[in-house]
Amino acid sequence: MRSIEQLTTEILSLPSASRAILAEKLVESLEFDTDSTLQATWVSEAKRRRDEVWNGTVTPIPGDEALAEVRRLLE
Repeated sequence: MRSIEQLTTEILSLPSASRAILAEKLVESLEFDTDSTLQATWVSEAKRRRDEVWNGTVTPIPGDEALAEVRRLLE
């Protein structure tokens, strides 16, 4: 059996698209059972927010700017 270090080296040599697919599968394997109603609510909310960006109702802020603003507010 290969060690974690060997697997890590091998995985990091994969193309980024393959690493992204693997990362998604690993995260999915860690997910616990969730309340289906809660899951549906979050999916609905995510789609609503996506649609607001797509139709121009809201303008997204780059992540680094959003974090800087949060840090400023917390000072």
